[in-house]
Amino acid sequence: MTHAAVSLDHGTAFKDIVEALRMWNVSALPVLSEDGRVIGVVSEADLLLKEQGTDTAGGTTAERLMTRPAVTVTKDAAIPAAARLMAHSHLKRLPVVDGDGRLTGVVSRGDLLKVYLRPDADLAAEIREMIMHQLIPRGSVEVHVHVANGVVYLNGSLPEPALEDAVVRSVGTVPGVVDVKADFTVPASEAGQSRPEARPFGPG
Repeated sequence: MTHAAVSLDHGTAFKDIVEALRMWNVSALPVLSEDGRVIGVVSEADLLLKEQGTDTAGGTTAERLMTRPAVTVTKDAAIPAAARLMAHSHLKRLPVVDGDGRLTGVVSRGDLLKVYLRPDADLAAEIREMIMHQLIPRGSVEVHVHVANGVVYLNGSLPEPALEDAVVRSVGTVPGVVDVKADFTVPASEAGQSRPEARPFGPG
């Protein structure tokens, strides 16, 4: 997110709002209360609707123009969740707030897309760390991780079949992951079925 977020005071006048949008080349800005909490958002669409109305635009403030409640996201929200919220609400920019609803920054569509520029090697290292220290007991199995163009390929054996869905879901939440493809083997049954040997693999 951008930490130096531009915002409007709830008493900002119509013409000053127009000037702020033009100056910062944005289509909407968050509106703050006196204690810094986000209470709404004023967009170009809000201004255009006001111009078409019967009231005098010059005497209108941000608080009267804004759309409320504001659609916001907390600063610890996962990137996929923020992206889904922006897509669902048809937003280009999303105010980021702390636990008290105070503005801490703004995230844009471009900010969310930057994460997909992460090097494959960085993704693979983070995923290996997560799998072996958070998802699967250390030393119980060996999971091979290969990443190509953001697509994660997982191969190996798991101590129990139920872990596969949890591993795939968790890996899919890592910022920068485009897709996850898994080819895990399962433990041999009590009847003595053989289990294929786990081997590294990648695309193609």
